[in-house]
Amino acid sequence: MADTVSYRPKAGEIPTQPGVYRFRDANRRVLYVGKAKNLRSRLSNYFQPLRSLHERTRKMVTTAASVEWTVVGTEFEALQLEYTWIKEFNPPFNVQFKDDKSYPYLAVTLGDEIPRVLVTRNRAIKGARYFGPYTKVWAIRDTVDLMLKAFPMRSCSDGVFRRAQLTGRPCLLADIGKCSAPCVGRVTPEAHRAIADDFVSFMAGNDTRYIHQLTTKMQDASKSLDFESAARHRDAVQALTAAMEKSAVVLSDRVDADVFGIADDELAAAVQQFIVRGGRIRGVRSFLVDKELDVSVAELTETVLQNAYDGEAPPRQIMVPVLPDDAAELERWLTDRRRLDEPTAGRVSLHVAQRGEKAALAQTATLNAKNALVLYKTRRSSDFVARSQALTDIQEALGMSDAPLRMECYDVSHLSGTNIVASMVVFEDGLPRKDQYRRFSIPESSDDTESIHQVLTRRLAYLRHGAAEATATELETNTELEPTELETTTELEPTTELEPTTELDTSTEPVVDPDLAEQRRRRKFSSPPNLLIVDGGQPQVAAAKRALDESGVTGIQLVGIAKRLEELWLPDDDYPVILPRNSDALFMIQRIRDEAHRFAITYQRARRKRDIATVLGEIPGLGPARVKALLTHFGSVARLRQATAHDISEVSGIGPRLADSIRERLGTR
Repeated sequence: MADTVSYRPKAGEIPTQPGVYRFRDANRRVLYVGKAKNLRSRLSNYFQPLRSLHERTRKMVTTAASVEWTVVGTEFEALQLEYTWIKEFNPPFNVQFKDDKSYPYLAVTLGDEIPRVLVTRNRAIKGARYFGPYTKVWAIRDTVDLMLKAFPMRSCSDGVFRRAQLTGRPCLLADIGKCSAPCVGRVTPEAHRAIADDFVSFMAGNDTRYIHQLTTKMQDASKSLDFESAARHRDAVQALTAAMEKSAVVLSDRVDADVFGIADDELAAAVQQFIVRGGRIRGVRSFLVDKELDVSVAELTETVLQNAYDGEAPPRQIMVPVLPDDAAELERWLTDRRRLDEPTAGRVSLHVAQRGEKAALAQTATLNAKNALVLYKTRRSSDFVARSQALTDIQEALGMSDAPLRMECYDVSHLSGTNIVASMVVFEDGLPRKDQYRRFSIPESSDDTESIHQVLTRRLAYLRHGAAEATATELETNTELEPTELETTTELEPTTELEPTTELDTSTEPVVDPDLAEQRRRRKFSSPPNLLIVDGGQPQVAAAKRALDESGVTGIQLVGIAKRLEELWLPDDDYPVILPRNSDALFMIQRIRDEAHRFAITYQRARRKRDIATVLGEIPGLGPARVKALLTHFGSVARLRQATAHDISEVSGIGPRLADSIRERLGTR
């Protein structure tokens, strides 16, 4: 492999000013667009020895055939030019947004002589004021229906409006009080525009003020015995209150902000945007991002904001998980976009919420983003067409003779060398088979490679002997155990061997013949995998290969997946197999690895909790109820170990002397 690419410019040729650069391929297609405060410093990072580059960066650099740059005067100009070029060229190695949904908005056509309120997905109506986006069309229409009782403005189409003008007869909405009927002159265009302005002001966050005003008018009308007007104001107050109740109060009344939550992994990211106006969540927007190059959360945040406010005015406050490196220039760019909509609007500011209600809302947005990312990966892995293509791609990438219809993945988990456990998860036809998951307790091990070797040695022993024993068992007995009887066997504390269990545990089990249960378990274990995956790189693969060789089992493809770069390592290979970053094959292997990690860490935590419960149970005066109360109160063993005697004594049923005994027993004194 060459040290670097042939088109590398000389260092003296690259300027040190701010600018924007583009990598192009041999056909002059733009592959990547980036900006830099110092072009020479930034571009030199791409032309290091290829072996030292991140795998994805190396792929982009070697795919490109040339690089060019444009010098600009300021970092702000670089930000603007980068945004323009990304929109123009759509480079494949820049962050790719998967938000293909067209969100509904509530629009008020203030540019028309007679403004109209409507629900639309068109963001290009000239002179319109938009609110949203929203996730449910029916929810917006319900809100508009309530709002028209208080602000009876036009909501009909242009055709209906012109027909009413020609015939002199208004539509039904005018008869039921949900339109002031400017089409037939019941109100002047000026009076109708005032109603529309009030509608816009209410939606912009001035909701409580209108309710107070209407309440005052209702009371005044009642005092003057104008009960018809009082009833009309009462109905308007009820309608506005009902509309407000449809959105949750999360911040103070005068806060207008957008809150972003981001969850990412090596392949993709999910973004959740909460649109808060007047302290209430007025809309929610979510979209997914495919990551081709390795970008930090700060870089991802900048790209997300540019995409979110493409053609849309931002609010004055934007809360993000991490501030971008050039936050000041980005704030200026966002302020300019805000002033395109409102020339007198104030400056936009970016914040990272640290405490209070804003931090809580930011955490909620992040939690929603994490759930969206998990759902995206699960759906992508579960789709039949995607699964079939993924299995075919894995077969071709690893040089297998058959598609990996049964895959087993192994992961090891421990806490500083204690409570060492391992997991085995099974995927058949690209879908998880949770009834065949297994967990292993490892009595002792020197490191993860030794643990992998122990686990696979035990598992491969079933392949070597299990099939013959299972066949003999079927011939010798007509008794067939129900699957639940096998999958709920009690896990015994291991002594010198690994004991597999299923994911389902229970405290009440049927009595079964131990020998017959063991034979049945061997029969279930006797199905060989086409592909055996270990979580790790070359050392873990070498340990697994050693176990395979010692067992004498053949016909199984072995591969390891290293988390940092998501590359696949085959035994005895010096270079990894690199799957395309956005391929379904890589998503499937990543999902298997993540499932194995989840299963292992869950078991490891359960053992750790059981161990600490055993230790606490040995303290005189601590029974099961008090042990449970301690663990529930502190939430984790780490917090219990850090707690003072005073903190422990606050738990119900724990006195000062017992608290001192607990601290002494846990070694925290």
